Amino acid sequence: MTFEWKGVFPALLTPFTKEDETDMVMYQKNLQAQVEAGVNGIIIGGSLGEASTITVEEKEKLVKFSLDYLGGKLPVILNIAESSTRDAIRQAANARKWGADGIMLLPPMRYKSDDRETVAYFRAVAGAVDLPIMIYNNPVDYKIDAHPELFSQLLDCENITALKESSRDITNLTRMKNRFGDRFKILCGVDTLAMEELCLGADGWVAGLVCAFPAETVAIYRLVKAGKIAEATAIYRWFMPLLELDIHPKLVQYIKLAAAQTGIGNEYVRAPRLMLEGEERERVLGIVRRGIAGRPVV
Repeated sequence: MTFEWKGVFPALLTPFTKEDETDMVMYQKNLQAQVEAGVNGIIIGGSLGEASTITVEEKEKLVKFSLDYLGGKLPVILNIAESSTRDAIRQAANARKWGADGIMLLPPMRYKSDDRETVAYFRAVAGAVDLPIMIYNNPVDYKIDAHPELFSQLLDCENITALKESSRDITNLTRMKNRFGDRFKILCGVDTLAMEELCLGADGWVAGLVCAFPAETVAIYRLVKAGKIAEATAIYRWFMPLLELDIHPKLVQYIKLAAAQTGIGNEYVRAPRLMLEGEERERVLGIVRRGIAGRPVV
């Protein structure tokens, strides 16, 4: 399907059962909550989706289930986070074969490529598939910086059309817009910076806490784009303690706990991750429960 990289794109959780199987009943429940909230697309197998531990077979199941369930109403995007160019190309071919509408593409995993190698990697994957691609820039977590200057070498890759900007450097948004205009859509990938970047002209939000609070996330996006900054700010300020769960190394466990508390997820994670316990669980649970207690009407 044809779509625009605009709006709210949840980086969906991958729910598991107690027996460590994909929980498709809970996945459907969360997916339906996203649809009802009015998101603009979904992303499967990202960091929140436990990309490093889910199998190719599970990715296929999630993509095909989502396509069937959504029936063309929303684009289904598959994240690619591989260690080798060969494997990334293979996974891009899988995305095309399974029917995905687009790809979110990380730089190579485990090896810290330099700019020349990073560009070559992106170009190789883009040249192997005809799907629209959003580059995911997250040098804080993945140590490779897909900085604005690098995109000058990707202009002729017509299917590289967007950037998920997670560098924590808000000025990168303005640098990209100044240099390339609307050639690349820019989506904020850090929940705690989303409203700031939307006010500066970001085209969308690849969101994390949307997995637990979809309506509030969509409301902020729509209010900002409608110029209703005061209304958006009120929700954003309520949301901030929850959004900060997205920037912790245990964001998967934290957001799964939040989704369980709002009734659209569960706490099960795949090892080596472990479910929260003790003081840590109680602390995060307190943040989530305070958020739920003060939940605004949107």
